[in-house]
Amino acid sequence: MKKYSHLLPNELKVEDMMKILGINKIESLYEDVPQQSLLKELPKIPGPFSQMEIERLTKNVLKNVSVHPDSPCFLGGGIWPHYIPPAVDAISSRSEFYTSYTPYQPEVSQGILQALFEYQSMICDLTHMDAANASMYDWATAAAEAARMAIRVTKRKDLLVAMNAGYERRRVIQTYLEPIASRILQIPYDKRTGRIDMKEADRLIKSADVAAVYVEQPNFFGAIETSIKEISELVHSRAGLLIVGVEPTSLGLLKPPGDYGADIVVGEGQPLGIPMNYGGPSLGIFAVKGDISFIRQMPGRIIGITTEKKSERKGYVMVLQSREQHIRREKATSNICTNQALMAVRAAAYMALLGPLGFRRLSQVITSNSHYTAKLIRETKEYEAPYFESEFYSDFTILPTTKKTRGRALYEYLTKRGVNAALPLDWFYEELKDVSMISVTEVHLKEDVNRLLNCLVEAE
Repeated sequence: MKKYSHLLPNELKVEDMMKILGINKIESLYEDVPQQSLLKELPKIPGPFSQMEIERLTKNVLKNVSVHPDSPCFLGGGIWPHYIPPAVDAISSRSEFYTSYTPYQPEVSQGILQALFEYQSMICDLTHMDAANASMYDWATAAAEAARMAIRVTKRKDLLVAMNAGYERRRVIQTYLEPIASRILQIPYDKRTGRIDMKEADRLIKSADVAAVYVEQPNFFGAIETSIKEISELVHSRAGLLIVGVEPTSLGLLKPPGDYGADIVVGEGQPLGIPMNYGGPSLGIFAVKGDISFIRQMPGRIIGITTEKKSERKGYVMVLQSREQHIRREKATSNICTNQALMAVRAAAYMALLGPLGFRRLSQVITSNSHYTAKLIRETKEYEAPYFESEFYSDFTILPTTKKTRGRALYEYLTKRGVNAALPLDWFYEELKDVSMISVTEVHLKEDVNRLLNCLVEAE
């Protein structure tokens, strides 16, 4: 103990822990964190303040960065502005649902179980898949869990990921697969159409030990993939799986993934009645085709329906939880230690309110609005719109042809003008330095589009 005489009790524990870990300094634990992200000195936090003072201080700090209600938002790429019927808020804010933060115990109430069962059923109807779980965190974690599931099912290590899939989703997949030493191969996109380069896809699928191919429909650029059935046939001919990522409102018009051979479908549920909320909470969609042995590998909770033996009354039950760490510890196949049940209830309420015809009408309005906006931008003769020569849904790319203000400068200019638009694609793709993305949904009225158009034209 003599060597510890200068240390306080908690420092003694730190010294012992570092010795066990085989490190000489605490900073060694953070070697994977980029140096520019680490604090060089402790933050200067003012105070102490009362709760009332903190609220006032917070409002003063945020008043210069908050988005004005009159500022139209044309940003997408993963979180989109959509109209939410008031009934969705009324239903999801009922205490029976609202207080059920993470209902994963078997004795959870019949009400929440039925709501989640209805959510699963509607996701299966939407995607034409056989089974869906009762929610994931978001699209990215659903895609990553799908990748690991495919590797478990096929007993292979190679995963092919389309480069025109969302950047954050590709990064999260990489993070999930790194610990199991899986190899990720990128399928390039065609520089003219923005769609998957089919020659490269064919070569990679035939040359690799493919567990699965991950593609998005529509892809991150908003372009609709026209060769996805061909990709499905290719990967299945090699005994691999097809994972498809979807933006669910597009399925009111586009063919459901189950109809062209998808084995796993993931997606972002935020468009289904969930506010943007500065990026979250969100909702991950996860659905699969297959028999019970395949479904058993699916992460998350699954709600089932049964009947009482004597009265034959319907009952809802939580089944097939045995993949998770709170049940199986280190043998678990997934790490879903909470879920997005309340967001799934919102999505169920939203889809039920729209119904099949309303959902199709929603997709039609989004398609009409986005193509109308692209047409007006193109007619200015100052932008290519869309930049990629493909049919698109909701999101489309633009490239200034006569303007000096482009890329990030265009995004910043529009923001100063009170229009949130023109997501710079060089944040995600170095080769698309001057290309931006516009996202249009059902919330955008003609006056919003005209305001965007005027700002784009007035940009120097």
